[in-house]
Amino acid sequence: MKRLAAAVTAVLAFPMLAAAAPQAAPDPTCDPARLDPESYRLTTRAQALNLLEPRYSWWDGFNLGKHADDLGDLNDVATRLAERALELDESNLMALSILARQYLIVDEPEKAEEAWARTLRAGGAVVWSSTLYDVDARTYHFLAFDRDHLRVYTMQTLNRGPVVRQFYGLPKFPEARNERFYAAMAGCLDASLAPEAVVPWSDVREIKAGNWVLWFKLTRPITVRSDRTGKSKKLDQIKVNLHGRTGELEVYKPVGSDELGMRGRGPAAYNDLVRRTLVKFVDPEKRMKLPKLSPGAGW
Repeated sequence: MKRLAAAVTAVLAFPMLAAAAPQAAPDPTCDPARLDPESYRLTTRAQALNLLEPRYSWWDGFNLGKHADDLGDLNDVATRLAERALELDESNLMALSILARQYLIVDEPEKAEEAWARTLRAGGAVVWSSTLYDVDARTYHFLAFDRDHLRVYTMQTLNRGPVVRQFYGLPKFPEARNERFYAAMAGCLDASLAPEAVVPWSDVREIKAGNWVLWFKLTRPITVRSDRTGKSKKLDQIKVNLHGRTGELEVYKPVGSDELGMRGRGPAAYNDLVRRTLVKFVDPEKRMKLPKLSPGAGW
């Protein structure tokens, strides 16, 4: 009993020995020198290998559901890789940025909001590969969303050099060893990467969602260049397809016909989820208009 009392007295006299003080989580960063090496690789090279993995052949074009399945597989793996990277190093800002995007793509809105909040609070950006149809439907642009701005980049800029092109002139993603490109895709955009346009959120007056695209309607026009043709377009709205989700085929009975028809429907709910999540962080005053989602058979 005396020994027990002495031990209690010792603990009370030296409380630091009884329980270690909790350590504050490190500030999020995308600096590879400050990140766990394996966590960094999971958000750069591993993400690249997943994106570049061959998933279908020419014959799969006759299987109407194959592309949707393959895209679902790509997104599931991308999400798991980023989750594991964050488990290994909670300061990995690229993992947070990837998850902010991927959780919207895989329809996990609550997780997405947490990842968006942590990414933007740390000064990061959420980046999407995309198609700007009013600029050039045969190349890719990258949109970066941060707390204050929407930024538009060409693929050539993120690649820091010419882009390899394939069928129909579409760009080919670089090899996995190009870590700086995939770090930029993960939201690590350094100052040397000059955007085509920088749009303050105060210049966005409306975000409209459709089957396949979002329309960011602007108070002042911007100019965006195609890295395939070199031509520039002046835009008073950004009509963008944010890559990640595809549509589905719908069977219906046309009026006046005994034969069933088929039509494609885009992922309108996905586009609506993106805009509703985005405005929670960039437009707390609810200044932007969000027209009611009324998807038809077109955009």
